[in-house]
Amino acid sequence: MISLSTASNTRGMGNLNLLLLVVLLWVFFIPSSYELHPSQTQVLLQIRKLLEYPSSLQTWENSYGDLCNLPKSAHVSITCQDSVITELKIMGDKLVKVSEFHGFAIPNMTLSESFSIDSFVTTLTRLTSLKVLSLVCLGIWGPLPDKIHRLYSLELLDLSSNFMYGSIPPKISRLVKLHTLTLDSNHFNDTVPDWLGSFSNLTILSLKSNGFKGQIPFSISKIKTLTDLVLSHNELSGKLPDLSTLTNLHLLDIRENHLDSELPVMPKELVTVLLSNNSLSGEIPEQFGELHKLQHLDLSFNHLSGTPPSALFSLPNISYLNLGSNMLSGSLPDELSCGDKLGYVDLSSNKLIGQLPSCLNSTSDKRYVKIDGNCLSCDSKDQHEGSHCLINSKQSRGRDIAVVVAVISGAVLVMVLLGLGVLLLCKRCRSRTQEQHVLSKNVQDNTPTGISSELLANARFISQAAKLGTQAPICRLFSFEELKEATNNFDSSRFLGEGSMGKIYKGQLENGTYVAIRSLSLVKKCSIPNLKAKLDLLSKLHHPHLVGFLGHGIDGSGQDDSSSSKVFLVYEYVPNGNYRTHLSESCPEKVFKWSDRLAILIGVAKAVHFLHTGVIPGCLNNRLKTNNILLDEHGIAKLSDYGMSIITEEIEKFEAKGEDLKSCHRTNAEDDVYNFGFILLESLVGPIVTGKGEVFLLNEMASFGSQDGRRRIVDPIVLTTCSQESLSIVVSITNKCIATELLSRPSFEDVLWNLQYAAQIQATADSDQRSDSTT
Repeated sequence: MISLSTASNTRGMGNLNLLLLVVLLWVFFIPSSYELHPSQTQVLLQIRKLLEYPSSLQTWENSYGDLCNLPKSAHVSITCQDSVITELKIMGDKLVKVSEFHGFAIPNMTLSESFSIDSFVTTLTRLTSLKVLSLVCLGIWGPLPDKIHRLYSLELLDLSSNFMYGSIPPKISRLVKLHTLTLDSNHFNDTVPDWLGSFSNLTILSLKSNGFKGQIPFSISKIKTLTDLVLSHNELSGKLPDLSTLTNLHLLDIRENHLDSELPVMPKELVTVLLSNNSLSGEIPEQFGELHKLQHLDLSFNHLSGTPPSALFSLPNISYLNLGSNMLSGSLPDELSCGDKLGYVDLSSNKLIGQLPSCLNSTSDKRYVKIDGNCLSCDSKDQHEGSHCLINSKQSRGRDIAVVVAVISGAVLVMVLLGLGVLLLCKRCRSRTQEQHVLSKNVQDNTPTGISSELLANARFISQAAKLGTQAPICRLFSFEELKEATNNFDSSRFLGEGSMGKIYKGQLENGTYVAIRSLSLVKKCSIPNLKAKLDLLSKLHHPHLVGFLGHGIDGSGQDDSSSSKVFLVYEYVPNGNYRTHLSESCPEKVFKWSDRLAILIGVAKAVHFLHTGVIPGCLNNRLKTNNILLDEHGIAKLSDYGMSIITEEIEKFEAKGEDLKSCHRTNAEDDVYNFGFILLESLVGPIVTGKGEVFLLNEMASFGSQDGRRRIVDPIVLTTCSQESLSIVVSITNKCIATELLSRPSFEDVLWNLQYAAQIQATADSDQRSDSTT
């Protein structure tokens, strides 16, 4: 009886275990979500087909219809509820971004010519329960169809990094549940629509890196729920609207546009404000000193004037304050206080005078401060004479008076003209035919012979100095006799060296000024008028980190089509050699430590960023090499050999012997980024990298990933004078600059920001080290 009872109990326990096993199998292996409706599966497969089978959707091939339960990844994510799809996120691999898109398919960049964005969106709208739709880097091209509004449940729409153009369809405003609209890095080229103000739930609006033009609509200030407004890298102009009603706004990014108004009152909840590289004018409002949550403020590269509000420096949360490259003037108060979190301040390239307040002393243990290019009374060697700032302010007052006088005079003149208008109109009608004939002849007679239409189009080329309202000096024409006398008839003792663009001599002008004179050989057929015009354009490039171009001389000039043999380019003389000599172990006493190298790199990056964005059209292919970075008597970096493509364009189009000129110029901004990557690399490992090219990179760049690898390859001077965090930032941006894929390379704005951040980290580490040493 006992044994039978035991057996019975054993069988009972076995059945219980089997039941538990079945339950566990049900829990872990039976999908918890509802099975996707067949019609929804068919829509997904059709979407995959219309997108031309991107590699990120290969996992759909073996899903056996169960697409809802596929594992989510960074490239694909599907969320289902009640047998329908509620979220669809797809990221492709078509990362290439072109500067211009003309509305046609581009092989290997966009989807094929047979792609129809209208058919694609029609298919998408069958997923009526979609709340989240993200389609990024898929090569989708064409104007976005209005029917996208049929996805009436959408809360998030992200179509970034595609090739959509035209305008944003108005019916998107019917997506009343939408809280995030992101259309970054497309080619939309209409105005920012006024109807955006009708959104009642929108929190994030991001339209950066498109071609939007016109003014920012005032209706945006009606979107009370907005937290992020990003409109950077467009062609927006006019007035920056009053956004003070956006009480929830945390991020305002409108960098790299053409806004030309004064700064308005800002919402008090702002955390980040990025308004650099516009044409904003006037004084910084005192109200900015009341933005107590503000952490990051960038107003650099504008036309702002007056003295910055003292309260701006003492905001409780401010950590990054960039007011560089404006027209700020006056003196900062001695009692100026700085917030505890303020770690980076840039006041460079302004017109500030007086003493530097103690809390902004560059030797402070707390923060990194940039003050070069002002007229401050401090120990810094890179300040202008006081007259530089005072004279400009007087000129500014004079211009203001002149404007008032001109307005009054103009009003009087208008009254006189109105009185004579009737009589003049009759006379003008009678003589109109004859006058048009004379005008036509006059225009023809005054058009310079030999000037190409391409060069006339380049009259749009302007310098940042012109934008700031300063008068750039006219390009001086030196006679050949002057240059011979300055160089003692080009004596060998005056010879400085020879590069890819001719020989360079040191000269001394009659007034005692030392100059560097570059001698270039000309092609016989080179058009002298065109060449002179382009040299005049080059003379308008002014930046503290560019070697100044003073003028030119042409041997045997005066002929329209040259029979001359030489053109001479005259630059300011920069006495302290080049950057490369300060990276070599052959002169250990001159080798720069890490913080010095960062200062040089930041200066050069600012110069190249100016060449790319501060002139129209951008000046690209600037022959970036360490031996083209010169150092003046104060140790300030100045880039030489920049803008040579402007000159060589005129010469090379004759040397091309009938070839299409465009085939001779494949250079673009990415070339400068790539070459600057080599400068960064030399700064890290020393000149040993020169000449080893991509083979060296492929074999050695992986070494930066480990501490042992860095000790083996990085210059010992760098290793002993850097902080690991600062070094890692520069290593990372170096890797990006020399990436083989163009799209993977950063802009010079990104390069500059990373270098400035690395310098800030290094300055903090140096201060900590000094403090520890003292202790």
